[in-house]
Amino acid sequence: MAAAGKLEGVQACVFDAYGTLFNVASPVEKLAGEIGAKATDLAPLWRQKQLEYTWLRSLMGVHVDFWHVTREALDYALKKLEINETGLADELMTLYLKLDPYPDAIEGLNAVRKKGKRTAILSNGSPSMLDAIVRHAGADKLFEQVLSVEDVGIYKPSRRVYRLAMQKLAISDAPSICFVSANTWDAQAAAQFGFQVVRIARTPTIDDNIPGRPARVIESLSGLADLV
Repeated sequence: MAAAGKLEGVQACVFDAYGTLFNVASPVEKLAGEIGAKATDLAPLWRQKQLEYTWLRSLMGVHVDFWHVTREALDYALKKLEINETGLADELMTLYLKLDPYPDAIEGLNAVRKKGKRTAILSNGSPSMLDAIVRHAGADKLFEQVLSVEDVGIYKPSRRVYRLAMQKLAISDAPSICFVSANTWDAQAAAQFGFQVVRIARTPTIDDNIPGRPARVIESLSGLADLV
């Protein structure tokens, strides 16, 4: 169980993007009427395979960017679920560049900035993908930096990715960064690296049985400013 109370010494809040600030299920949700009953299974399978492929490619040493991985995962999910509508995959990928921010995201970011904290994104997404969703959400002025794993050529949870945030923000002390993620594996890996981590419980989930534990668990980003 995560502790309660304010985190000490936080200079910057660094946010995961997909599943934390932006709803990765929104493309399927928008086309659910067209997809039909299988839409319920498509969104989680697409996401599951997307993440699996990042981990597998990192272990294999065969990196391609997140756009490529996302399409590979979608093609697998559509084939697995026997969804064959012409043009659907292209339409879903286009919508992936226009992901909806979660209702609490913009408000929470603004509140953190009002506390005088630096803000950045650290994401698996390619630079062009991240630029598209941040601009679509009207959030491009809310981040000092938007950092992509493409700078290091490997996906989370590699320590090289978390170290990238320290390097780009010129912060030498890991606990000075509050890392925020709704993905348990990402939150725990960042905690194991040394960040002070706040996990957003977007789904009723428990921590994974891997090293690292979040310092705090909150239900909404609107509660983050009170912690930093």
